[in-house]
Amino acid sequence: MTTVRKTVTTVREPRTAVRTTPVRPRTARGLHTPSPARTAARYLLLLLVLLLVIGPFLWQLSTALKGPAEDVYSRTPSFLPDQPTLGNFGKVADTIPVWAYALNSVIVAAVCITGNVVGCTLAGYALARLRFRGARLVLGLFLATLVLPGEVTIVSQYVLVRSLGLADSLVGVALPGAIAMLNVLLMRTAFAAVPAELDQAALVDGANVWQRLWHIGLPNVRGMLSVIVIFTFIGAWDDFLWPLIVLNDPQKYTLTVGLQYLNGTFSANPRLIAAGTMIAFLPIVVVFAVCQRFFFQGVEQGAVKG
Repeated sequence: MTTVRKTVTTVREPRTAVRTTPVRPRTARGLHTPSPARTAARYLLLLLVLLLVIGPFLWQLSTALKGPAEDVYSRTPSFLPDQPTLGNFGKVADTIPVWAYALNSVIVAAVCITGNVVGCTLAGYALARLRFRGARLVLGLFLATLVLPGEVTIVSQYVLVRSLGLADSLVGVALPGAIAMLNVLLMRTAFAAVPAELDQAALVDGANVWQRLWHIGLPNVRGMLSVIVIFTFIGAWDDFLWPLIVLNDPQKYTLTVGLQYLNGTFSANPRLIAAGTMIAFLPIVVVFAVCQRFFFQGVEQGAVKG
């Protein structure tokens, strides 16, 4: 027998190298990620709010820098002054004793800030950390005073100040704002946010109330103290109605009351009024620029130092 061997040849097809480009995964937008249209709408809204807030200030600054030859009552007034000058600020000082009025405002603001920082700190710490009878009643009375508007109590405040012999004095102007009930509640909230374990540990170590307040409470509420300083200064500096009621001597006028002399009976220069407004606004910017740094440091640190 003849054995026939069949040779089977397998033909292999040559492999062609196929280059595959890596496919980049698409970044899926999260559930809370706003769409581009919504983001643009938010920025437009923020820009509108910025113009409403900063616009009047910039317009007053532009008016204060305009020269006497420019017409501020034209139908199409120019925003940028054609002949910028700082002479209007010097004329304000020549028209009224602006620096004496500013010193009176500084004295009133200093008394209000000192009273709020000291008094509201002590009252807020007592309501938040100390246990005594009638604590809830006192807290309820503080909350009740916030319901009454200032116009309701202004007559009784004036009668009280006059009976104390403080009428027509800077102390009488600063006395009603020396301790604000809202600031007391803010300090109580700030002290209540401090962990109670810290006070308990200090109490075990033998610390008294004043030591716990100084070494544990105050380092943790510096941010709230900065907020109180800023808003108290703004309220005392910009107050117009109460100093106008209490003061009779023009030499004791605060700056906001003294600026009314720039608006004469028969003539009024809007450039001088705008310049006086800028002079009154500058200390607010300085105080806010100084205190806001401590505010953010107090919020970020939150540490107990002693």
